[in-house]
Amino acid sequence: MKLYFRLLWLLLTARFQPKVAVLGPCRTRFRVWPTDLDVLRHLNNGQYLTLCDLGRMDLLLRSGLLAKLRNFAPMAVVVAETIQFSRSLEPFQTFEIETRALGWDHRLLYLQQQFIRGDQVIATAVVSLRFVKRKGGTADPAEVLRHAGESEISPELPQWVQAWSQSMRDLRAA
Repeated sequence: MKLYFRLLWLLLTARFQPKVAVLGPCRTRFRVWPTDLDVLRHLNNGQYLTLCDLGRMDLLLRSGLLAKLRNFAPMAVVVAETIQFSRSLEPFQTFEIETRALGWDHRLLYLQQQFIRGDQVIATAVVSLRFVKRKGGTADPAEVLRHAGESEISPELPQWVQAWSQSMRDLRAA
């Protein structure tokens, strides 16, 4: 994560933000800074995914999940991510990233992260995460949620998420 100042700000201010459910939604406010821009003077496409890291961290902090899992499964690593752009974000515009869990299977947790300005969706990212234990190995999402005192039963995964996940496995196999 290269946005250390934003991360530090998030860590310092998270306790003053409203609490959120473990599965979200969690809205995190940002502003487009000149260092976020590409040569066309709008938010760089790579920066979107980096900002998604911060949105996920905000969800972990504000839901209390990070504190509950500190000694069990402290790392959720990205397995795959896809983003669809609809509009641009210009210099100094404010926007929010809304992070929510879509569900999970026996290996992966699936999140949706939407970039929202006003009532417009600017971009939508889908991310699959795997939980890695400190002492090695992985934990399935139901095990992680059980450890955190949450429901182990996933909402039904939308068919398009299942198809996306399968296409990512096919890509890896290719």
